[in-house]
Amino acid sequence: MKLIIQIPCLNEEETLPKTLADLPKKIDGIDVIEVLVIDDGSTDRTSEVARQNGVNHVVRLTKKKGLAQVFQVGLDAALKRGADIIVNTDADGQYKGEDIPRLVKPILEGRADIVVGNRDIENVKQFSLIKKRLQRLGSAVVRQLSGSSIPDATTGFRAYSKEAALRINVISPYTYTLETIIQAESKLLAIENITINTNEVKRPSRLFRSIPEYIKRSIVTLIRVFAMYNPLRLFVTLGSFFLFVGFLIGCRFLYFYLLNGGTGKIQSLILAAVFIIIGFQLYIIGLVSDLISANRRLIEDVLLRVKKIEINSRSK
Repeated sequence: MKLIIQIPCLNEEETLPKTLADLPKKIDGIDVIEVLVIDDGSTDRTSEVARQNGVNHVVRLTKKKGLAQVFQVGLDAALKRGADIIVNTDADGQYKGEDIPRLVKPILEGRADIVVGNRDIENVKQFSLIKKRLQRLGSAVVRQLSGSSIPDATTGFRAYSKEAALRINVISPYTYTLETIIQAESKLLAIENITINTNEVKRPSRLFRSIPEYIKRSIVTLIRVFAMYNPLRLFVTLGSFFLFVGFLIGCRFLYFYLLNGGTGKIQSLILAAVFIIIGFQLYIIGLVSDLISANRRLIEDVLLRVKKIEINSRSK
């Protein structure tokens, strides 16, 4: 059983050595532990520091691509290097290496495909009250959209089985954390979570520059991912809303039409027609999107087979 711990990095030459030193060297049930660093076009000595500290694999990107793409690059690289379990952690030292054995245990026992490290947001001292509330709200929205029970949807401390890593295909250009949960539930992958403690990180986040930017990008990501994996539900819900409003406005027109002997309130009739037409158009968009979604699932099945063939050919 081979475990690869992947660490996405962007200018982490100062924090990386401490993070690497904290990683476990031995875990019950794991035969081989290797470390993979994905350097997202750093302008400092991140790659050199990684090699100097004994990292087994370093993948350096020539240009910054962002966390989501770096995460996917890491999954692909780990699979090609024979990983049976992949753990994703941050280079800033936020997550503790001592929690990795607990993180991989549900996968080793065959209970889960993905394990998420819940940071227990309310007790993270470095998070402001606003950030805590936003994290809670975002996680609640993800639970509603995906049907999962994950209390901390934005944590990057996660473990993936080989099968889960093969099935995950990150599309979002911003962050993988929200998308992978919705995607995993859509693909019927078993998800568990454990509660972890975190270290204090003094430097500001490099994923977003401000809270408004984080909110905007997260909302766009959620809408895009949900529309991709549950288009019929999304557009039928929107279409039903417009039809309902159109029906109410139409009833208003009929009321005044009958009350005034067949005259007046023609604006209500026009507005009702507009809302009803939009509602039916959204229904049609939902049906077309659902057909496209079915085609995407077939393409992903083909991609899964190709990945497995590629990995099997490398292992021979």
